[in-house]
Amino acid sequence: MAKRTQLVLNQDVRKLGKLGDVVEVAPGYARNYLVPQGIGLPVTPGILRQVAKRKEIELARLAELKLVADQQKAAIEKAGALQISKKEGENEAIFGTVTTAEIAAAILSLASVTVDKRDISIPDVAKLGTYTASIELHPEVTVEVEFNVVAE
Repeated sequence: MAKRTQLVLNQDVRKLGKLGDVVEVAPGYARNYLVPQGIGLPVTPGILRQVAKRKEIELARLAELKLVADQQKAAIEKAGALQISKKEGENEAIFGTVTTAEIAAAILSLASVTVDKRDISIPDVAKLGTYTASIELHPEVTVEVEFNVVAE
């Protein structure tokens, strides 16, 4: 059995690891591909200190992003229910549909919080009434927002 070689990855490698991970690979894979391509560096005490420092900085950045998401969640919850106006047809049916962009615009005008429309999940809206949208502000922070679809 050949001895495994430890490397620190300089970039994400599919099925191997992410940037900054310490991985064990076959010596030939390290010597012939990862090191010459600049994808990995041999593990040394200095490199391990750099990796630890990078991870510490990344954890601080992620904590800051979560704090901002919590503040946005509080602002959105404080704003209350949103109003979306749509043209009404028969039996309280609406023309068109309620889009995530309309929800994002309503949140911006009511709570002064910018939300990416791709992070909003809404149910199928076909009639006037009250519905609930789910907004993922951060992988660990999700907020439920009620919105009323009213006639124009």
